[in-house]
Amino acid sequence: MDVSIIIVSWNVWAWLSRCLASAREAMGDLKGEIIVVDNASTDGTPERVREAFPEVRLLRNPVNLGFPAANNQGMAIARGRYLFLLNPDTLVLDRAIEALVAFADAHPQVGVVGPQLLNPDGTVQSSRRRFPTFWTALFESTWWQPYAPRPILRHYYALDRSDEEIQEVDWVTGAAMLVRREVVEHVGPMDEGFFMYAEELDWCRRIRAAGWRVFYYPPAKVIHYGGRSSDQVPAVQHLAFQRSKIRYFRKHHGPIAAAALRAFLIGQYLWQIGLEGGKALLGHKRPMRLERMRVYAQVLRGLLSMTDHKP
Repeated sequence: MDVSIIIVSWNVWAWLSRCLASAREAMGDLKGEIIVVDNASTDGTPERVREAFPEVRLLRNPVNLGFPAANNQGMAIARGRYLFLLNPDTLVLDRAIEALVAFADAHPQVGVVGPQLLNPDGTVQSSRRRFPTFWTALFESTWWQPYAPRPILRHYYALDRSDEEIQEVDWVTGAAMLVRREVVEHVGPMDEGFFMYAEELDWCRRIRAAGWRVFYYPPAKVIHYGGRSSDQVPAVQHLAFQRSKIRYFRKHHGPIAAAALRAFLIGQYLWQIGLEGGKALLGHKRPMRLERMRVYAQVLRGLLSMTDHKP
């Protein structure tokens, strides 16, 4: 079998149904299979998958195990030469999966290849990155990002390279990535210590360290709507993102860098709570400010309660 498509789902049936249909077409003439790992959806996703896509291999978790653990479950039963990890909030265009497999077959040292991701309006979505530095972590996806020195994020997002250039990169985002089976056997699966976010960054770093190459391949295109699962629980989303960032830096840069990053993030959320509280006292969009304070307070409690210092 050429390829196993693995999709982790949580309460996104409306998106998953379109994704499954597009993925089936995007295999072209390849021999493949589709595996859906459902993380305890309550919207009837498993039943609907069985009814509308009976050919799909379905794994149903009683609880939400997180993105890496669910992907690892899918990879453990996959039969393909390649594993294509795909988010449910995507549409695979044309015969993109067939194109990715052809590229990987032609380049045996390529362990991971990612397609070009597109926003719903057709513009290019950032999906190829360099490894983050400590300074990247202080600015990227924080309140301070608009004030970051331009070279820091320009380097991180590889903005000095053309979006249309086939290129070797440090890592590609996990919304859509083709992985060679031998890579998983060599390096191991995703680190389940990440619940969601940064798991593909960590994985690509380990894959490159083992001597495999990671490529971005823009002739293959996938529309990524983004955040359809995580946006349902904003506090969990914020906390998972920041915890994953800290875990990544502890694992690859050491405990001092991780402790400094955690302290910075705690200070940032304290600042945000104070800022939103001040605006609420002035009566400016009070319900919105109070909701933001509630979310930030949950994230802050989660960061303060972190006790796992192991990589």
